Amino acid sequence: MAGGAAPPPKQDDQQPHPAKDQLPNVSYCITSPPPWPEAILLGFQHYLVMLGTTVLIPTTLVPQMGGGNEEKAKMIQTLLFVAGLNTLTQTLFGTRLPAVVGGSYTFVPTTISIILAGRYSDIVDPQEVKFERIMRGTQGALIVASTLQIVLGFSGLWRNITRFMSPLSAVPLVALTGYGLYEFGFPLVAKCVEIGLPQIIMLLIFSQYIPTLMKGKSQVYDRFAVLFSVVIVWIYAHLLTVAGAYKNASDKTQQSCRTDRAGIIGAAPWIRVPYPFQWGAPTFDAGEAFAMMAASFVALVESTGALIAVARYASATPMPHSVLSRGIGWQGVGILLSGIFGTGNGSSVSVENAGLLGLTRVGSRRVVQISAGFMIFFSILGKFGAVFASIPAPIVAGLYCLFFAYVGSAGLGFLQFCNLNSFRVKFILGFSIFMGLSIPQYFNEYTAIRSYGPVHTKARWWNDMVNVPFSSEAFVGGLLAMFLDVTLRQKDTATRKDRGMHWWDKYRSYKTDARSEEFYSLPFNLNKFFPSV
Repeated sequence: MAGGAAPPPKQDDQQPHPAKDQLPNVSYCITSPPPWPEAILLGFQHYLVMLGTTVLIPTTLVPQMGGGNEEKAKMIQTLLFVAGLNTLTQTLFGTRLPAVVGGSYTFVPTTISIILAGRYSDIVDPQEVKFERIMRGTQGALIVASTLQIVLGFSGLWRNITRFMSPLSAVPLVALTGYGLYEFGFPLVAKCVEIGLPQIIMLLIFSQYIPTLMKGKSQVYDRFAVLFSVVIVWIYAHLLTVAGAYKNASDKTQQSCRTDRAGIIGAAPWIRVPYPFQWGAPTFDAGEAFAMMAASFVALVESTGALIAVARYASATPMPHSVLSRGIGWQGVGILLSGIFGTGNGSSVSVENAGLLGLTRVGSRRVVQISAGFMIFFSILGKFGAVFASIPAPIVAGLYCLFFAYVGSAGLGFLQFCNLNSFRVKFILGFSIFMGLSIPQYFNEYTAIRSYGPVHTKARWWNDMVNVPFSSEAFVGGLLAMFLDVTLRQKDTATRKDRGMHWWDKYRSYKTDARSEEFYSLPFNLNKFFPSV
């Protein structure tokens, strides 16, 4: 064979890892629920994971709003209750994916802006009055902002926009939906590294090393790794607290490390059902409503990325655009409920719960519906819910380190549909991911140093409308990738294949793929009224 042509490679050598429309090796997909005992435990695990965001947001907002532990406990209960309702509606009538819909960090800067508004600065005493007035102002802004997603979703406008999305533009969007939340990972763990780091180590041992050593003989350890690791580290943290390890520590360290500093167990009522307009009638301000609309649009983009990751980890086929649009419409209804009940925060798809699907390899819809039941149950039985809600934040942050990474890697998984030897693909990927990290870093760093964003005018609402979107990695990177992918498009077959569009063509509606109907069709024969087109 010297000097001659090399023999043609075998078929296996040409494509050792063929691209897969559906993620293989998932134990339970959307329509195949695990046995009831296992499903209940997995549902409780999802509830435990979403508690992190549900507690961190009120812990940040309530003191600035002028509230105490009692108001914080009520706000956590309300957030939980509304999250349960929104998760049920999303799994029943929205995308029908196993997606948890809970509180969102995206709305926090806008809520803080409402807190600092001049119309509340004259309220000095009593503090409860200030808290309730700010809460009512936030409710009004959320009610108006919900119309954006309701209109974009149910009118089909978001469907028409996402038709331009390809696997190439999905990579930065989904990857940065996960990786963009890095500030809630190790920086939060480091606030109490003696319990945060053991949490990461224990989670790695249970989810990765024990299953590897057992060579797949049992899936108990990786499937329930969160329950095992959180219980062990929580007990360890409590022993440190009782032993007086933080007796001489600063207040900041004690707040992060001690298991008895949350203050919500004593403040939470035994039984309380959150009800509409519990803080009083909402108040409306045009500027605040526009600022909240901008936050709502950012949450819409981030939720799109999270839903694509959920579909992947649930081993479903890619969502038809109409199904995604329907889900966004129901998320808008979720923000409306947030405003009506008074959560002080909007709703979006939980990124950490999307990551949990990847860790457990269980993408069952029933499991997430059971977790919604836990949310509603523990929101009403306040004392019991408060016990779980008092888990120290560094333990939660330890979980985030794995879950946000899983969502990020779901985005990178779409590279298998793209031609990585194309310079066009390399440019769009590299530039959008780099700018998606770099621009928000500038905005967030500027805000941290000066306490206001780069756009700083007398109109606070206008500042928020610009600063909030450009502080989101997924928003900047995702939209930039989609813009470049569409505007740099050459209308030839090769470019279309480079973008990966030929993989997604058959999933545009139920008519072109029967499997989509299996995963996404509505219950009670409602598809007649909401067809997939």
